Order: sequence, then structure tokens, then C-alpha cells
Amino acid sequence: MENNLDHRIADRLRAMRLERNWSLDRLASESGVSRATLSRLENAEISPTAAVLGKICGSYGITLSRLLYLAEETFPALVAASDQKIWDDPETGFRRRVVSPPAQSLSGEAIEGTLPAGSRLAYDVPPRPGLEHHLIVLEGKLSMEIEGERHDLTAGDCLRYQLRGPNVFSTAEDTGARYLVFIV
Repeated sequence: MENNLDHRIADRLRAMRLERNWSLDRLASESGVSRATLSRLENAEISPTAAVLGKICGSYGITLSRLLYLAEETFPALVAASDQKIWDDPETGFRRRVVSPPAQSLSGEAIEGTLPAGSRLAYDVPPRPGLEHHLIVLEGKLSMEIEGERHDLTAGDCLRYQLRGPNVFSTAEDTGARYLVFIV
């Protein structure tokens, strides 16, 4: 059981560092914990001590109890369709279904989108730059513009990209699209 907790703490420590786009060297500088120790902690090669975790938590501005809570988080393995959250945009008719809700200890999530014919969704900036996306068109036709480059997709096509800037989802006047986006 303790080894399992060590692995969950290791995963959480790595996730917190990556969420901030910090290198191991930057965290070592901020925390006063050696780069080698941080690497071994993130790989669950050693068990963390309270003193070391206290230094790391101080760098992130959280308490040790908060870190342990984040490491203990559980998530349901099965999310029934009836429990998946749906949001409808009244302006565009866009429907977004959260297929797999995000969890602190997991990095990926899946979203289903339905965009009616003749629609356009433009985003100036991504919520977290650099995340990997896999967009798979299930039905219809979808145009995806990523940082000025246009991609035309039809049913079965997959577009894989890292989102760092503006992006636009659009459909033609005669057909909409239903698609999945996997975010890692």
C-alpha cells in the first residue's frame, strides 16, 4: 500500500511540475532539493521524506496535506453516458459532451463535439498551450484551422497536433460534423 502511495505522489509531483512548465533544474533551484533527488522522487525510485516534500510544496505554494489529498484523489473507472456533462452553446448550436471528465491524477480527457452546418467556433488562445490533441471526425465534414494552417477532415480522418495558438472549427453550409477530441 505504501509503495502505491509513493507512486501516486510521484505522479502528482511530476504533474505539478509539468503544469507549470518547470524543468527539474528550475524546481531544484526553487526548492533547494537536488535535481537527482527530484528525478528519483518523480520516478518513485525513493520514498519521499516529510522534509523534502515540505520544500517542494513550499515551491508550489501548497501545503503537504494538500499534496497528499491530490495524490489520494480517486476517479470513477466507468462514466455512464447519463452522467456525462453536456453543454449547448445557444448562439452557435455547438454541443460539447465531456466523455471522460478530467481528474487531477490523470492527464488525458475525451470530448465529443457536434457542430451544426454553417458554424464557426474560433478560439484566440488555448486554455493550456502545448497540450496534445487527437481530433477524429465521426460524421460529416469539419475544417480545422490551427495557427493559420487549414485542415479539411471527413468521417474517419484524424488530425493530431499540439495546440499553442489560435484555432478555428468550422463546417460548410450544407453539412455539420460530429467528432471526438482526445486531449493528453
